[in-house]
Amino acid sequence: MKKSANSDESSSRVSDDSTHMERAGLGEEGSPNYHQANPESLSEEAKQKERDFRKKLNRDAREVISDSIHKKVKLIVHRPDYDEENQQEYVRLCQGLMPIVQEIARKTLPYLEHEISSDFARNRYYGSKFQADSVAYRDYKYFAKKRPPTESPSLVVGLRVDESASMSAYGRLEAAKRAVIAVYEYCQLCHIPILIYGDTADVSRLEQMSIFAYADFDKADANDRFRLMRIHARSNNRDGMALRIIAERLAASHQKTKLLISISDGQPKAMDDYTGSYAVTDMKQTIQEYERKGVTFLAAAIGQDKDVISEIYGNERFLDITNLHEFPAKLVRMIARYL
Repeated sequence: MKKSANSDESSSRVSDDSTHMERAGLGEEGSPNYHQANPESLSEEAKQKERDFRKKLNRDAREVISDSIHKKVKLIVHRPDYDEENQQEYVRLCQGLMPIVQEIARKTLPYLEHEISSDFARNRYYGSKFQADSVAYRDYKYFAKKRPPTESPSLVVGLRVDESASMSAYGRLEAAKRAVIAVYEYCQLCHIPILIYGDTADVSRLEQMSIFAYADFDKADANDRFRLMRIHARSNNRDGMALRIIAERLAASHQKTKLLISISDGQPKAMDDYTGSYAVTDMKQTIQEYERKGVTFLAAAIGQDKDVISEIYGNERFLDITNLHEFPAKLVRMIARYL
């Protein structure tokens, strides 16, 4: 996706790999306008790269759980495709969202510009800037020298989406999709690395855990926004295993702040015995282990088990989403606080 010639520097950064689609700007309501993209038009080389990346994700995920209680669970990591229907759904769900996301990003970007701008190291014997107020000290350190800019931004975000069957109730699935879109587009505007994975359990005996890699900072693709529309309510949920896989990816990143947000509507429950106190203990231990590695956890609870989710994550990591309509903006503002 190529940036249009008249776009400014605050436009979303996208992958050079996606040259088969161009962003034409924003519509009247701030919703994105896109030329139609056809995933079938990918070259054989691009398809092979995609297959290789999926194999790597599977290999890395299995290595993460190899020394955990989930080591015997049969895992498959999927890299969902997208079609024209997904593109249309994405545009529909964007309606009314983009102006909110853009406004939050507009307020955030000045802080990022300050973060990446070069400042001056004072009290130097030589430099490019004379500090008149330092003359009073008579130590000849009257100059300031430019520091190199810091990396921008110092935040990486991981978004985990619970795709259990109960997500289909009470409009939770669409609310989750809108929230994921808002977070994704906000991170694009602010150039924040983003990882978005969904998960479900017990699809079959040969696939006891399913991970869906919708967006990954190791292979950023402008078409990931359409993959997000493949989020569905499916089966059970093995939360601790999903958290462990995503948290490991964040812990290995070089950003200073590593934020993992879990969107869920219920407590963990998977076959054969991953439920109750056993599952809760696993989740708590996973959170404690990766917090020691610098990962910050937040739980966005959108279902009936809010009390249980709050008890698992702790009040300081808990975000109660009572109003699903306000969910996308609330989640984006929460991320902005960590910049």
